Amino acid sequence: MPRVIAVAGKGGVGKTTIGGMLIRYLMEKVKKGPVLAVDADPNSNLNEVLGVSVHHTIGEAREKLKENVPTGMSKDSWLEYKVQEAVIEAKGFDLLVMGRPEGPGCYCAANSMAKKYIDALKGNYPFVVVDNEAGMEHMSRLVTQNVDILYVISDPTPRGILTAKRILSIIGELGLHIHKTVVIVNRVTGNGADAARKAADERGVTIGGTVTNDEDLVRADAAGKTVFDLDPSSGSLADAWAIFDGTVGA
Repeated sequence: MPRVIAVAGKGGVGKTTIGGMLIRYLMEKVKKGPVLAVDADPNSNLNEVLGVSVHHTIGEAREKLKENVPTGMSKDSWLEYKVQEAVIEAKGFDLLVMGRPEGPGCYCAANSMAKKYIDALKGNYPFVVVDNEAGMEHMSRLVTQNVDILYVISDPTPRGILTAKRILSIIGELGLHIHKTVVIVNRVTGNGADAARKAADERGVTIGGTVTNDEDLVRADAAGKTVFDLDPSSGSLADAWAIFDGTVGA
């Protein structure tokens, strides 16, 4: 069975970058690949962090379900084919992007059908990393009901910590089975780590680690670089990997 690791948090806290660092960690340190990366955020940009192009998505398949399925194929068989078609193969990882539906309507029907095939697909991988959209409600509809590790990403502000607490509080309400949750405070500068820990203590949140917003990462973001372009000496990468050392391997 694969180990499923999910990354969640409110928008703008750098959760996709942390997810990309995790994928690099699994490839270069754990070395039990390939990794299946699932971009479950409709505002898809995990591919940019990983440096690959997207040509097909599950959201696109949802739109095509409205059209005529090819003669001789059931909707289930056709969607299975589209899921396989949407898998982007790269060195050390494969990426599946949920994407955004082009028209009005809910993802629920496509998600319900796609989940069956993603569940079968993920059995071919030792690790599955899911980059989620902001919030948690959608997780129960996709591939993350049973999660080995959930990283909840926050920025070092009191509001960010409060959002992380809210995410943690609704896990039980959604019936999710999560073995371990770890709160990571990202984009820390100066004495931000101390301030974040104080805010977390006041709100009853335990911080599992902090990640520095170092200049290497800032320059890489500005230049459109990928997580694989970050030097191993980068403070942010070193911070994230130290957290993964204590959680993925624990």
